[in-house]
Amino acid sequence: MDDFFINPICQSERENASDSRKQLPKVINKIISSMEDKQCFAHIGDEPIHFSTSVKETIDKFREVLFPGYFSKEKIDGANMIFNLGQVISQLYDIMSEQIIHVLRHDCLRYGQACSECESSGNDIALKIIRAIPDIRISLAEDVKGAYDGDPAAKSHDEVIFSYPGLYAITVYRIAHILHNNGVPQLPRIMTEHAHSLTGIDIHPGANIGERFVIDHGTGIVVGETSVIGNNVRIYQNVTIGALSLPPNAGEKLRGAKRHPTIEDDVIIYSGATILGGKTIVGARSVVGGNVWLTRPIPADTKVFIESPRLIYKYQESQEEPYYEYQI
Repeated sequence: MDDFFINPICQSERENASDSRKQLPKVINKIISSMEDKQCFAHIGDEPIHFSTSVKETIDKFREVLFPGYFSKEKIDGANMIFNLGQVISQLYDIMSEQIIHVLRHDCLRYGQACSECESSGNDIALKIIRAIPDIRISLAEDVKGAYDGDPAAKSHDEVIFSYPGLYAITVYRIAHILHNNGVPQLPRIMTEHAHSLTGIDIHPGANIGERFVIDHGTGIVVGETSVIGNNVRIYQNVTIGALSLPPNAGEKLRGAKRHPTIEDDVIIYSGATILGGKTIVGARSVVGGNVWLTRPIPADTKVFIESPRLIYKYQESQEEPYYEYQI
């Protein structure tokens, strides 16, 4: 029987791969040495940003309680409601307290802060969040009604709850906003960024948003940290409620300052509109048209639209004949 044949090209490629791998220790040492470079960022020796229960699982638990029976794994009725919801709420408390303690301890140790009694603070804040659930449910009920009342395509409130990405983003925002207001670092932003990744809707947890807030379609929406939005406001896709461009190194100077617009009650903002600046106020009952760029205040009961563009229609009667253009 012939000896097993080894292709010389394959053998050469194996040797080259082996030679490359032998160089890895030197490359690894160089990379590790670069960890000392203070110009870059490293998170070595500090509490890891890691949760034993994922943020998605936390949000899912909240939705089970905020909309009981909608997202539960089993039917909820009078026979099991106390047991079922009691168990979910106690699990949610444990998850929230653990996550809040974790982020408080992380910032305390990493940034050398004065002791904030992480464990007791985390437990207290988690209990505040749990106590706020009835109020959050009332707010979300109004958001659902607002979406249903203003959207002829919505066939039921259930459809809004189950399938509207805008409601998902608003639900996460309303939870994260309470965490943010209680001084919890990291976690509120991680939660809203999770919703952002799923829906394309970016709402900063620091924004102040009133009742019956409706996001129609939703993709591409941005609501900045210091935005103030009143009651019964409806916004469509690709709307930005943001800050004006900032000079370099303005972060520390303007951090916490009012940089984003105020949208008063009963305002409608159509798709593609961009509203910028902390001094920009859109007055109550106003309408901002599609693709409007707005950087100054407008009074109540105002409609702002872009002048209709000139359209050019091109027609061709047959393949042999040239196009005829008509301008409007």
